[in-house]
Amino acid sequence: MEKCTSCNAPLSERGATRFNCPVCGNEIRRCAQCREQSIAYTCEKCGYQGP
Repeated sequence: MEKCTSCNAPLSERGATRFNCPVCGNEIRRCAQCREQSIAYTCEKCGYQGP
């Protein structure tokens, strides 16, 4: 099961998203709660940090 890059929660809920890191293209996964609260994430591949 895929998990949120920020909080490690399962991405089974509605409102979750996936997108590519703007620097290296690695997939970033975000749960709805982290998206709504603008919790920071860090790309696992290059270390890029985003809101």
